[in-house]
Amino acid sequence: MPAKKYLVKLRDEERAALEQLLRRGKHSARKLVRARILLKADDGLDDATIVGEVQTSRPTVERTRQQLTADRLAALDERPRPGRAPALTEKAEARLIAEACSAAPEGRERWTLELLADRVVALKLAESCSKDTVRRALNKTNSSRG
Repeated sequence: MPAKKYLVKLRDEERAALEQLLRRGKHSARKLVRARILLKADDGLDDATIVGEVQTSRPTVERTRQQLTADRLAALDERPRPGRAPALTEKAEARLIAEACSAAPEGRERWTLELLADRVVALKLAESCSKDTVRRALNKTNSSRG
């Protein structure tokens, strides 16, 4: 088997920080798995052994090794994921919820998803908004539109 391209050599302060991270506080499961991978790789274990002990996949181990060489301990943190930005910001969602809780427009008994989507656009909270976007935002709350 060829030699590893990305070798993990942790500094003493990095190792101490990783061990402390595993002992204290609440962190995401992914962050804890990455920390365990780095500690085991620094101990000289091969990828197959690390995969078995940490119960993750080989690509995760390889990717974590590679990220450590590039970013050091920043490799523990999540990177932004690709994809489209949310249609509504948190502030816009809060305003949408406030609108949904307010009195319905004149001539209407209650707000509909379509009316709320049109209201979001009218208030310039977003350039466009679908009723599904409104539904997802309202489902995050415990309120009822009825």
